[in-house]
Amino acid sequence: MTDTKIDSGPRETGGECAASPAGPPTIWNVPNLFTALRFVLSVVVFVMIPLRFYYTALVVFVIAASTDWVDGYWARRFDQVTRLGRIFDPFVDKIIICGVFIFLASEEGSGVFAWMAVVVVARELLVTALRGFIEQRGGDFSAKMSGKLKMVFQCIAVGISLFVLADPTQAQRLGFEWWLPLAVWAAVLLTIYSGTQYVVVAFRLLRRPQV
Repeated sequence: MTDTKIDSGPRETGGECAASPAGPPTIWNVPNLFTALRFVLSVVVFVMIPLRFYYTALVVFVIAASTDWVDGYWARRFDQVTRLGRIFDPFVDKIIICGVFIFLASEEGSGVFAWMAVVVVARELLVTALRGFIEQRGGDFSAKMSGKLKMVFQCIAVGISLFVLADPTQAQRLGFEWWLPLAVWAAVLLTIYSGTQYVVVAFRLLRRPQV
């Protein structure tokens, strides 16, 4: 979710820029409404986890993650990329993934430790800061494949963790006690690797002489 739409480019052909000069800008188009829905669903997930309604949290999280793919596809397919969407969408992506890792770290048996949540949050803060700085200097800070894979593995890790918490007996029967640490560690390692890639790119751009 976090890194899937950075490289789509600032195509302001839809959304605000698609509106006629005489009319108000179209801010709440379909992609932005899906993003707003994802934000609301993320809050529901945050409420469900401490209440130990893990199945509900799992279902809502899957729906929320699916809306990220839908709004990205819709924005590109129908030229509805907007300035609001380019800010709001990655913000909501970071909120849901960072928030879920933080809440899971407080749940015994989730497979997520507090330091892992810190790594996830720190990576997102670092990349956001670097992207803003580099793009202000006119540099290209497009998404890397490792960032997209990182997001996929984070979602898989969260899904497995919530399922294990929801039904430990069934999870053990299916062998998920082995899959959980593998998925969580894969997500954390990819988080570190993708963050390192962005740091390297930023360092190279910063070393270039300004024109």
